[in-house]
Amino acid sequence: MSALRTALADGPMTRFQWSAVAVCVLLNMLDGFDVLVMAFTGKSVATEWGLSGSQLGLLLSAGLVGMAAGSMLVAPWADRIGRRPIILGCLAVASAAMVLSSMSQSAAQLGVLRVITGIGIGGILASSNVIAAEYASNRWRGLAVSLNSTGYAMGATLGGLFAAVLIGDYGWRSVFLVGGIATALSIPLVWARLPESLDFLLTRQPARALERANALAARLGLPALERLPEPAVSTSGVVAGYRSLLGPRLRRATVLLWVAFFCVMAGFYFVTSWTPTLLVEAGLSNAQGITAGTLLNFGGMAGAALLGLLAARFALRNVLIGYLVATAVLLAVFIASTSALGVAFALGVVIGLFVNGCVAGLYALTPTIYDPTVRTTGVGTALAVGRAGAILAPAAAGALLDFGWSPQQLYLAAGVIFVGTAAALTLLRTQTQAQAPEPELEPAPTSN
Repeated sequence: MSALRTALADGPMTRFQWSAVAVCVLLNMLDGFDVLVMAFTGKSVATEWGLSGSQLGLLLSAGLVGMAAGSMLVAPWADRIGRRPIILGCLAVASAAMVLSSMSQSAAQLGVLRVITGIGIGGILASSNVIAAEYASNRWRGLAVSLNSTGYAMGATLGGLFAAVLIGDYGWRSVFLVGGIATALSIPLVWARLPESLDFLLTRQPARALERANALAARLGLPALERLPEPAVSTSGVVAGYRSLLGPRLRRATVLLWVAFFCVMAGFYFVTSWTPTLLVEAGLSNAQGITAGTLLNFGGMAGAALLGLLAARFALRNVLIGYLVATAVLLAVFIASTSALGVAFALGVVIGLFVNGCVAGLYALTPTIYDPTVRTTGVGTALAVGRAGAILAPAAAGALLDFGWSPQQLYLAAGVIFVGTAAALTLLRTQTQAQAPEPELEPAPTSN
């Protein structure tokens, strides 16, 4: 293994590596705000335009449709042109769409803009999680990627806090405007501080790859490279990259990851998107519903970080199964606790802890399955399959609510989904992870 890869994989985490992870966490904070802003403004939007439960469900799902498209169609290009340029372009798209959402004049306009916002976020999420995984050491990779999920929960929590303040004083449009401006302001920081993936530079070898790899080596305190390895044998197009995911070497892990992502994302986005509204349906006030939804995301910040710490000591798959079963049990009793407000709020925090940890665990596991030539394609495709579940769940919940289902029945159904995910994970053999052979690199001669 090369000195650069040894330093990243087996050495102590340097300030530079943690800095790269921190930028990715910031990106996930912005994504959490931008994605779940619809959940916190949903009641106000529905009231202004007289929307039914089904129509509101479609609006809640619109951003997820875009995220699926971004993960499937945009993120794989990061394996061809680089993680960093994809992230920068997607930030520009998401920020513009968020600002325009604040000016929308109909549910149809807002729905289209939510799709466009989601496209940008889908590209960002897949690429930033890959960069965080690639710059983390083997020991701390689970924590680094879990911190990304913590950032997502932090952004969602801030979204709830801002929504509670801004909606009352300035209306729901102001929440979208604040999110769009914050996303736009992140672009210069990402340009200056987010490094390109070292794995991408070594395997794809774009223009000035040796110079850029040596710049990274200098920041890691390592000697410069004299030359790059022979380019990795890899697929030349995005479609060919998709085919490799279902080849004999990766098929089993890929399919199981798709099942797990579909189930977890369906449950996660039902819980986070519908909880404020369903609690109002169960008898709480609008402010109390928003508060409970915010506490749910607040709990998620601790849950993702805790999972990452546990993954440094225990098998990640087993930790995930425990998280999934606990989530199912908590959801079964959650809505019945609304008669005691303090209990409902406390359960919201704990549910957020476990449900966000489930997502964090899948995010941490997936990048380790695929080699650098298809890593973002693999992560993006898994996220896109997950978005299918995420899109279905909020829309189906709205339709079932119109059909006469109670909030209790909806939460029980979500619990069944999490149990199904735990069953799927028992079939995932993590030792089948596919790793590309590590190229040998020659450091430049040093003078004594």
